[in-house]
Amino acid sequence: MKKTPLYDKHIALGAKLVDFAGYEMPIQYGGIMQEHNAVRNSAGLFDVSHMGEFIVSGEGAEAFLDYVTINDATVIQPWQAQYSAMCYEDGGIIDDLLIYRYTDHFMLVVNCANIGKDLDWLMAHKPDNVDIMDMSEQTGLIAFQGPKSREILQTIVDIDLNTLDFYCFDIGNIDGSPATIARTGYTGELGFEVYADHDNIVKIWDAIMSAGGNNVEAVGLGCRDTLRMEMKYALYGNDIDETTHPIEAGLGWITKLEKNNFIGKDALVEGKEKLSRRLICIEMIDRGIPRKGYSVLANGEVVGEVTSGTQSPSLKRGIGIAYVAKPMAKIGTELELEVRNKKLKCKVVKPPFYKDGTVNS
Repeated sequence: MKKTPLYDKHIALGAKLVDFAGYEMPIQYGGIMQEHNAVRNSAGLFDVSHMGEFIVSGEGAEAFLDYVTINDATVIQPWQAQYSAMCYEDGGIIDDLLIYRYTDHFMLVVNCANIGKDLDWLMAHKPDNVDIMDMSEQTGLIAFQGPKSREILQTIVDIDLNTLDFYCFDIGNIDGSPATIARTGYTGELGFEVYADHDNIVKIWDAIMSAGGNNVEAVGLGCRDTLRMEMKYALYGNDIDETTHPIEAGLGWITKLEKNNFIGKDALVEGKEKLSRRLICIEMIDRGIPRKGYSVLANGEVVGEVTSGTQSPSLKRGIGIAYVAKPMAKIGTELELEVRNKKLKCKVVKPPFYKDGTVNS
């Protein structure tokens, strides 16, 4: 299995390690509940160095990215980031991703399990005036998330973090180590994602842990999952994949059908008219925890399936994300989950489940 540059830190902290897309990654240190609450109330530091990074440059880079992604890549200004996705011709999602625009190139950040697939797709469609470099093996990435993240990070960085708006980024030095510092994240809290080479990412991890003291905890992928579920942030492989269209998945806000031409446009325009299901949030009424694969029922009939679910540490009740037939997707609709031959009541609620996040602070 592959190891991130922070592997030795995880061992020293007593992390429980699991195989995640071929990487040995920390699922938890002290416990998922404790780590989840640290991010919601103070600050947590994640190693997400398993993610993929591609540098896209050349005269045709902007037009190329606008063609292969569903959002409008032409509106991204230098030092801004954009959430987007790539689709196949049939509208199925290849991957969801982030695009960062520097002054002379773009950086794409993709899901670890999709690095090879994504790179092959991009290389197969790129014109001669575009260059693509896979920097995944050379790039470390940590996510520093939580309401206290900015005040802690500001003590060791040489840029003013208060000028960094949501989905903007800059280059700075953290305790003397150069890095890309982005106001992005996957938790619903104020936070930053920091990209640096392997040597520097280790130094930056140590600097943040030292600067934060008792206000920062190392946190694993277990609470990354519960945090993102409370926000209804989609996870590739669960809530979205090559069989799902972005509009039914609630990603219509990043799907710019008015763009001239992009891969999957015709299928997405047609699919919007024929939409038969929606990705919705369900909250348990009865005691129980939704899990991936559980059937969703209405009047005894199967009308959908859970794609992600957990016991919400913040709300202290079972929550789930599920595809259901469009008529059943209305807020307030009562449904049932089939759990071990029992039928448990739940209801459709408005996202996000957790509404007190500091992401826009």
